Amino acid sequence: MQVKICGITQIDQALAIAQLGATHLGFICVPQSPRYVSSERLAKITQTLSMADVAVGTVGVFANADLSNILTVTHQTQLTMLQLHGTESIAFCQHLRERLPNIQLIKAIRVRAAEDLALALTYTPYVDALLLDAYHPQHLGGTGLTLDWPALGSFKPTCPWLLAGGLKPDNVRQALSTLSPDGIDLSSGVEQHPGYKDLSLVQQLFEQLQRVGKAD
Repeated sequence: MQVKICGITQIDQALAIAQLGATHLGFICVPQSPRYVSSERLAKITQTLSMADVAVGTVGVFANADLSNILTVTHQTQLTMLQLHGTESIAFCQHLRERLPNIQLIKAIRVRAAEDLALALTYTPYVDALLLDAYHPQHLGGTGLTLDWPALGSFKPTCPWLLAGGLKPDNVRQALSTLSPDGIDLSSGVEQHPGYKDLSLVQQLFEQLQRVGKAD
């Protein structure tokens, strides 16, 4: 299972979380976010991970950004994946994939009704993965709000999908007993405060995931 820890801002925490078992690290490239990391700092983080020979995906999270901005940041920071967390259109996804054919693309959908799940499915031919997050009227992510997990039981896209929204060590087993996503995404659920992770909570998360594996 893919485990993405998002909203990382610290070099040492990026290394530690990768070593604890994360498959992907997410970096917020939205200036308005309290978890925002500049392209200069992000480049230092990805360079450090590369020099340490840590096998982990690096995901830049954008929301309604200009194509030129996404291209510039991606090239500056050597990201391996992009996550679009706004209202980006299918046409925008297509254009981005044409410009960055070697970069994997995740489209995030904030779910508040069944129509949003139907919308998510329309993106499947144009992205590498989907991510379902909880809806909040003011914030795009990292809100701590959970999704209605039973309501997602019929969600079966033809591409991999990640479950986000309010996941934390003490509820992840319940979520995974209800659903079978290809991956999970956590941010606020393993934080001391926005942008600064609690490594003890990250370790607890992986301990819980090991128990899920043993139960299977």
